[in-house]
Amino acid sequence: MHPRYLLLLAPLLLAPLAQADECDNATTQLDMNQCAGKQFKAADQELNSLYQQINQRLKDQPQTKKLLVTTQRAWVAFRDAECDFAASGVEGGSVYPLIHSNCTTALTKDRVKAFKTYLKCEEGDLSCPVPGL
Repeated sequence: MHPRYLLLLAPLLLAPLAQADECDNATTQLDMNQCAGKQFKAADQELNSLYQQINQRLKDQPQTKKLLVTTQRAWVAFRDAECDFAASGVEGGSVYPLIHSNCTTALTKDRVKAFKTYLKCEEGDLSCPVPGL
């Protein structure tokens, strides 16, 4: 690749690093709240991607697919209620978005781990609700 192109691409390649540094060095409550929101959004996007993969694997199993939808809706309701409760001590305060987002991010990352486990099921594993590839 020509060095001139590297110079043009440098800002694009370094943008995620700059954003990470901004969050690592956030000092104002507003910045910390925004960074926590971004972290939750990233975890939620990963969860949605994994959900779609599981949903696709269940395309030939309508009853199990229905259970997945029901379970995920219940899990989202639980996550949101749990984090509302966990952050209730600071409700109305400037730190509330940070505490709430940190909670939703942590629970979402736990769900991501569970989904990744489902996607690693081997063919013939009767204890796993998601068919292997």
